Amino acid sequence: MASRITALFDRLRAQGRKGLITYLTAGDPCPERTASLVAALERGGADLIELGMPFSDPIADGPVIQRAGYRALAAGATLPRVLEIAAQIRLTSAIPLLLFTYLNPVMRYGFERLARDAQAAGLDGVLLTDASVEEAGAYVQVMRAAGLDTVFLAAPTSTPRRLQLVAEYASGFVYLVSRTGVTGEQQTVSAAIGPLVQAMRAATTLPLAVGFGISTPEQVAAAGREADAVVVGSALVRLIEQHGADPALESRLEAFTRALKQALMPERS
Repeated sequence: MASRITALFDRLRAQGRKGLITYLTAGDPCPERTASLVAALERGGADLIELGMPFSDPIADGPVIQRAGYRALAAGATLPRVLEIAAQIRLTSAIPLLLFTYLNPVMRYGFERLARDAQAAGLDGVLLTDASVEEAGAYVQVMRAAGLDTVFLAAPTSTPRRLQLVAEYASGFVYLVSRTGVTGEQQTVSAAIGPLVQAMRAATTLPLAVGFGISTPEQVAAAGREADAVVVGSALVRLIEQHGADPALESRLEAFTRALKQALMPERS
């Protein structure tokens, strides 16, 4: 049976649409509110949610998501708590959910245990930000056995050999990092996206999603012309940071997500 992620991209392709993937740090501003924030993202048009697992040493993340992780950890977010949040979301929503995490928390939790508990919680896949695809065979086998997709990153600096390994081990979609460095909002979309998309398409038929540094509707539109989906994270996390104590946070998040999604809608002739 196709995963929710695969089914999503099949549906988008059939409809001639591009996907909007949104990231938030689970547990920020507090674990009890994450499910309602996800619901707001879905109402705004998000097609897939990346649930970020807060981590004390987030080497791939810029300052906005780093601060969100620290807030979430201080508020009591743990990997078991994030799995509980996923299960809570799944009670009312069928939106695809991808656990976005670092290798260390997963190693401590255990691959087999995570695969079992993530599947039970209704998660659809896992992305290990700092996992080496060259050593991913055992991890991929365990996750696939539980019906979970394994999403991997490819970057402008990835060698042809690494792109081939990503193509071999990835399922669901491939996450293309639009530029080198950490996550965070940028003024323009990197010119490296086009060549990276072409190189990855030569290696796989999986859908391609572009992220890192995409934060405005204009940037979403530009990236969407190259890839099958666009990932927005830091801009949403910054909104949560700025309005975390505001009862209208969900409405703000929904409106901003709707503006991002509108940028991906096909132009009418």
